[in-house]
Amino acid sequence: MTRVNELLHQWLLKSASDKGIAWLEQKQAQIASSAAARVFFTAFSAVPRYLGKENLQLTSEDLEAAQAVLPGWFPGHWSVDQAGRILLLLALPSDDTQQYVRSLDQVFTTADMGELVVLYQSLPLLPHPELHRQRAAEGIRSNMSNVFSAIALRNPYPAKYLDDIAWNQMVLKALFVGSPLHLIWGLDSRANPELARMLADYAHERWAAKRPVSPELWRPVGRFADTAIIADLEKMLADGDTTSQAAAALACAESPLPEAQALLSRYPDLHSSIQRGDLSWSSLS
Repeated sequence: MTRVNELLHQWLLKSASDKGIAWLEQKQAQIASSAAARVFFTAFSAVPRYLGKENLQLTSEDLEAAQAVLPGWFPGHWSVDQAGRILLLLALPSDDTQQYVRSLDQVFTTADMGELVVLYQSLPLLPHPELHRQRAAEGIRSNMSNVFSAIALRNPYPAKYLDDIAWNQMVLKALFVGSPLHLIWGLDSRANPELARMLADYAHERWAAKRPVSPELWRPVGRFADTAIIADLEKMLADGDTTSQAAAALACAESPLPEAQALLSRYPDLHSSIQRGDLSWSSLS
């Protein structure tokens, strides 16, 4: 956590006023010294007033430093007030685990939407991250799109701590609300057979309703494709638009089944593009 604090503080020095930084450091010290709870809550709400709401001015080197500290941490879209609030969260004493969790519970209970976004962004950075699984699951169920995005997108917490049931629900909901799957950290490493089945079923529901299917849907499917899914991929290769055909080809390329490889061989241009590295999920996204 020390390195996280250092980075956040460095970034704020480039984007916030000296007066705002002095106020924040004072509140951090008071909170770390077990000041009354009202000191934290008052300061947490007041951060935008003292620091502002401008975006953090991060360089590519800053983003690389974040990745070095915690793979999957991507603060490139964070604002000054969000960074300041996370520094206050990190100042909360955490040696008494039960008291710490109770304090966090109170913050979540009283937070407005903007504060909830910060809280969910902060989960992978907080002490005792394994204790926050239920909170992450609540964020996934949220009807507030900003809150859902804060936990589901550009956040390494779900991939590391959620079980397959919660993870699969998150990926499926991301598709349902139109979120880009490539922004889900760990999407490839957490792919699993049950998720592949759920996504294929969802694709059939969309097709039955004559609604489009995101090509990204097939990204976690290829390695676990069965005969029925390969038939779906064959349909897309034959009748889909260019992007859907590319997605189907990529899914086939990742399948260990001979039927998938035979299907892909019927589309030599796509097959060659994949082999050369010109076509990948990253380029498709």
